Formats: sequence, structure tokens, C-alpha cells
Amino acid sequence: MGKKNCWQVKKCGREAGGAKVKELGTCPASVERKLHGTHGGDCAGRACWIVAGTYCGGKEQGTFAQKFHNCETCDFYVSVKQEEGLQFKMSTLLIAKFRT
Repeated sequence: MGKKNCWQVKKCGREAGGAKVKELGTCPASVERKLHGTHGGDCAGRACWIVAGTYCGGKEQGTFAQKFHNCETCDFYVSVKQEEGLQFKMSTLLIAKFRT
């Protein structure tokens, strides 16, 4: 089985075409193409902690600076970091890629 994206693991329903898009809106991580392929994910699905406006813990999150502390303890973030091992891309590198 392939690597799972955050919306597949968290079952938030906010991915493009997801069950909760009408209610909560489309998650920006599910449509952010600049990070497509990062850690083997679709769009930013395996780098969601970089993208502002993701919906975690029952509420919309803010900017990277506002949310990253919480993301570091997220089970999905921890599992991606473990799965990727030495291939894990640090946030500073991903932010630079995101901004180009």
C-alpha cells in the first residue's frame, strides 16, 4: 500500500471532493501543488504542517509559525517523520519550496 496523506489518516473529509467540503471547506493541504510529491504525498498531504489553514483538532489552524508547535506532537507528523527517516525534509527546506 502507498503512503497515506493526512486526510486519509485523519479522515477529516476536507480533501478535494471530500464529504465535509461543503460544511468546512477544502483543506489547503489537499490542493497545494508546490509541495506535491513531498514525502511521497499528493499535493501537501504529507507536509500539511507547512500549509496555513489546515483543519486539525476540530478547528482551523493558523500560519506555520502559529501552528507548528502543535504539529510537532501530531501523530501524523510523527509517523511521517519516522517513515521517512533520513529522507525526511526539514520544515525550513519545505517553506523555501513552498514560497517559490
